[in-house]
Amino acid sequence: MEWMHRADRAARRWAGTAVTAVRRAWEGPGRERDLAVQAGKGALAAWVAWAVMGWWLEAPMAFVAPWVAVVLVESTVYRSVAHGLQQLAAIGVGTALATAVALLLNSTMAAMALVLPVALLLGQWQRLGSQGVYAATGALFVLTGGEVTVAGSAARVLEAVFGAAVGVTVNVLIRPPVYLRDARAALEDTTREAYELLSAVADGLATGEWDAHAAGDWHVRALRLGRLVDQARSAIGWSRESMRVNPLVRRKRALPPPGEAYADAVDVLDYVAVHTAGVTRTVWETTDSEKEDWPAPELTRAYADFLRHTARAIRLYGQTRFGPGGSDDSAAEQLREAVEELHRTLDAFRRQLPGAVPDDPAALATYGTLLAQAHRLADQLVQD
Repeated sequence: MEWMHRADRAARRWAGTAVTAVRRAWEGPGRERDLAVQAGKGALAAWVAWAVMGWWLEAPMAFVAPWVAVVLVESTVYRSVAHGLQQLAAIGVGTALATAVALLLNSTMAAMALVLPVALLLGQWQRLGSQGVYAATGALFVLTGGEVTVAGSAARVLEAVFGAAVGVTVNVLIRPPVYLRDARAALEDTTREAYELLSAVADGLATGEWDAHAAGDWHVRALRLGRLVDQARSAIGWSRESMRVNPLVRRKRALPPPGEAYADAVDVLDYVAVHTAGVTRTVWETTDSEKEDWPAPELTRAYADFLRHTARAIRLYGQTRFGPGGSDDSAAEQLREAVEELHRTLDAFRRQLPGAVPDDPAALATYGTLLAQAHRLADQLVQD
């Protein structure tokens, strides 16, 4: 009976997840609502295509139209248009090839044996992209749909064209997807994690309450910070694509594209992730040495002070680049002051470093490298 209990727990978790997703979609904008809207649009496109081709015109293979329509309600308008053109080209090539060979040989079985390998090879053509597989699909519709005729094949292509037109039109006219919010949220999440992580490391170094376990956790979080940066970069790519050939962007002038400010922010946060990983790795490796070989308390406290100022500068950088008050002059001035304070802290740490590790060239080189990285990071945090 154990498997029944596991199945019951899995069903309960699935139900809980579904309820949470529905609640989030109902409460406000977010990924859940975007998915729900896209699902509704896909269903509407299929219904319209079937109503016209199947119910009204009674086309012989009317299912082609709703099938193409629902597939082309893509995650961006640009992708709908581009994939629609590629898909129609693939279907047209496969249909024409299958029709010509079947009429020439007067045998669908022989035609299938000859056409499918060629259609599958055509599907690998780079210009057809991910839609190349529909060349073989178009050929199969012709060869498995009964008697092969030129008129019947033309009807298949027209059904596909109508379905594509419906899918693209629905995606363009009904709440065309824009992912600018996702890009901003990804950048905010990355900045917040960097701030919290550097603050945690600074607190640990300042109080001396850190060990191998804590240092290991910091390093794992630092590595995860790099993945958050990659997610932010991907979200920006989606945002830019979602604004191409999107009428919503033209209607809402207040919706700016994620331009150089976002791209620069990702580059800076990428450097922050690399720098933070280097810091946490150094701290973690230090815990493997003997206790007496650990850095002097005054050195760790000074470095903790630097990390704390770095965390504050990163938070202010996020607010000025993509926060709600990004154009606020006071926020930019606070960032400049924070970076100046960060430079002063680094200068004080640099002057203190040689005396703190006079007989340890390796430690001096390690902290010297971190200082050089920190100076470059501080320079990048200054807003243009």
